[in-house]
Amino acid sequence: MTDSSALDPEDHKIVTLARATRARNGVPEGAAVRDGNGRTYAAGTVALDSLRLSALRTAVAMAVASGATTLEAAAVVTEAGAVPDEDRAAVRDLGGPATPVLVAGPDGTVRETVPAG
Repeated sequence: MTDSSALDPEDHKIVTLARATRARNGVPEGAAVRDGNGRTYAAGTVALDSLRLSALRTAVAMAVASGATTLEAAAVVTEAGAVPDEDRAAVRDLGGPATPVLVAGPDGTVRETVPAG
C-alpha cells in the first residue's frame, strides 16, 4: 500500500477525483486519467441496459472524445482486487505500456501501481 501523502500531487489529484466520482454517483468504481497536457477526466461505472463500461474505460473514452492524444497516468478506485486486462488495454492504447495505473481502495489508499502494458 502507498501512503497517499507520498504520492506526487498530480497523482493524488486523480485518485481524489476518482474517489469523489465513485462516491457522488454511487457506482462500484470511479476513475480518472490525466492526459499529456495535464487535463483530467473523471468517470464512474456506466451500467445501462444497452451499454456497460468500467469507470476506467469511460474515463479513457472521455479523454479521447475531448481530443487527448496521450495519457500520463490513470487511477481507479474500486473494491476489486485487480484492474481487468481490457481496462489496462484502454489506458495502453492511449498512453503506452508504461503508463501507470494507480489502484486505490474506497478510502483512497493506493494499493498498487501497475503498468498499463
